[in-house]
This record gives sequence, C-alpha cells and structure tokens, in this order.
Amino acid sequence: MTRRVRILVLAGSTLAAIVAMALVPRIPQDQSYHNFADHRALIGVPNFLNVVSNIPFLIIGISGLVFLTQSNSTKRLLTAPERLAYVTFFLAVSLTCFGSAHYHLSPNNDRLVWDRLPMTIAFMSLLTCVICERINAKAGLMLFTPLLMIGAGSVIYWYLSEARGSGDLRPYVVVQFYSGLAIALIAVMFRSRYTRGRELLIAMGLYVLAKVFEVLDPVVFNLGRIVSGHTLKHLAASVSIWCILRMLVRRVPKKHASDAWGYCARAR
Repeated sequence: MTRRVRILVLAGSTLAAIVAMALVPRIPQDQSYHNFADHRALIGVPNFLNVVSNIPFLIIGISGLVFLTQSNSTKRLLTAPERLAYVTFFLAVSLTCFGSAHYHLSPNNDRLVWDRLPMTIAFMSLLTCVICERINAKAGLMLFTPLLMIGAGSVIYWYLSEARGSGDLRPYVVVQFYSGLAIALIAVMFRSRYTRGRELLIAMGLYVLAKVFEVLDPVVFNLGRIVSGHTLKHLAASVSIWCILRMLVRRVPKKHASDAWGYCARAR
C-alpha cells in the first residue's frame, strides 16, 4: 500500500466516522452514568477509590513534563512540534487528575465537564504527536490548534446542549473514540521515525482495557466488593500513559530519519 493510499484510507475513515455520527440521532447524557458502583467513603472522602485512583495521572503527567525539560529528551524528539504536542499531552494528563477527582467527589453534569475537557485535550495532543512522528511534522503542527479546538469544543457543545435541554454527546463520542482509532490506524499503517514504535499499540490496547473496565463497573465491583470497574479504569488508563512515557524515555531516532518528514530538527 503506497503512502498516498494510506493517507486516503485515513482521511476516508475520518470522514466516514463524522458522517456516521451525523446520521445518528442526538445522544443526551444518561443521568444513570453518574451512579457508579462504588460509593464507599473513607476518611471523609466520598467515593474514595474513584477519587484517589486519579492520583497516578498527576504523578505520570508531572513525570512526563519533567522528562521533557531534561537535556537528554532532545535525543528522543527530533522536532519542535513533537515537543509542543507532548508537553500539552502530559499537562492535560496532569489536569485530568484534578478534573476527574473533582467530578467523582459529587458526580453530576456540571462537574463532568471539568473531567472531560482535559481528557479531550490529551486525546488530541497525542493524535498530533503521532501525526508528527509518523506522517509529517509540519502537518502535525498545522493541525495541532484545530484539533485542540475540536476536542474542547465537543465538550463545551455537549455541556451547553445539556443546559438547553437537548443534550448531544455525538461530537464528544467522535473525539474520544475515533481519535483512539485514528492513533491505532496511523501506528499500524505508518512507521515511526523512532525505535520502540510498537509500544504505542500496547498503550492503546491498555486504554481499550480501561474502557472495558468502565463498562463493567458494577460487574467487577460485585465480584468481591473490593474494587470497582471504574477504579480499575483509572488505573489501566494510567498504565497506558505510563507506557507512552516509557516509550519516550527509552526510544532513539532511527538512523535514516531525515528532513523528508517535513519539519526537521532545525525548527527548534
């Protein structure tokens, strides 16, 4: 499959996802979503495990930001757009800790918006990273701001539509699920400029596992009433992000990475 055909496949799948979601009736937020299986409080904190299980996001996010400030990180990032996208990604991951913890203290729509905003920024930042590394760094830089606006806009649109009594999650669904699919497609169809590129697929697999835990929240909790599926979702998602950080720390550029990628190291 030629490079042009692969890009057309990616563009076609993106268009198909948008059209398919546009044809689906609007999707309001199901209020039962806020009723998680594990309500147990501890040391005065309601929904304790769902709240504190967000702490790994902060630890890994800050670890990523610290790594990106170190001089040896320049050997793992060939271009300035990649660094910008990864800084935004790890910053959004850090903020997800606070947004998700705030939501789980008292789950409702008004708090859920602060949970979803940093998550969509993280999704879109990671998508930008993958575009930069595997397709074209200049294109990734051009898409960076529009992708962030689309991600944040999908959450704001949902929240405002709920306030009007006509809630519509469709744009957010596309952002959350298709961005992950797009990352996986790019990882499969385009080779990375760096070693350890396959570890991105491991990270995406762990994120899929996190979503499975989310769906099975009460089922997991009822197995032994020790931990809920949603708590495990937070932990699996954290491990997914840790895999991305480990990939960055351990990888090195391949010998024949060149300026043909569209935005070379001189752009720093």
